[in-house]
This record gives sequence, structure tokens and C-alpha cells, in this order.
Amino acid sequence: MKKIFDGKKTAKLGTEKKPAVVNVQTKKRLKEVESIFAENGWKCTIGLEPDKPENITDLEILLNPTKPNIAEKKIGRNEPCPCGSGKKYKKCCGK
Repeated sequence: MKKIFDGKKTAKLGTEKKPAVVNVQTKKRLKEVESIFAENGWKCTIGLEPDKPENITDLEILLNPTKPNIAEKKIGRNEPCPCGSGKKYKKCCGK
């Protein structure tokens, strides 16, 4: 059986342990990307490869972090029903 969680904490993207990896095509673009990383204090590895397509997904992840999902509050069995009947949820819509 494969373990899902091994107990080790993963390193945050843009740090010494896990630097962002970015590939660009031109020297001008290289300077732009370097300045963005320097402004924010992120660590990175930038590759200048004119013959390959640009890959800045790690930079986009750092610039636009995902926000955590917030779960809606569940209706308790003994709370008033949200339909407005005045009955308890368990006797009305929570059958």
C-alpha cells in the first residue's frame, strides 16, 4: 500500500530549497524576469534558450497565488429551516 503523506514538509516555491525554474527566449526578457524576481525576493533559475518556447509557469504561480476554498457552514439538525417554514430543519427539509 502506498503512503499518501510521508510526514515531510514540501518547500515553498521561490525559496533556496525550491527555486522557481523559468525559461525565456531573449536577453531582454531575461532582464525583465530577473527584475521581477529581485523585487519580490524570490529565488530562481532562469534559462536562456532561444530555440525553445518560453516557460514562465512558476513565475505566474508566484504572482497569482491560489486562494483557499472556504466551506459553507452546514445547517444543524435542530436549527430553524432556511426555507422559512418555522419548523426545525430535521422535521422540514432535512428528512
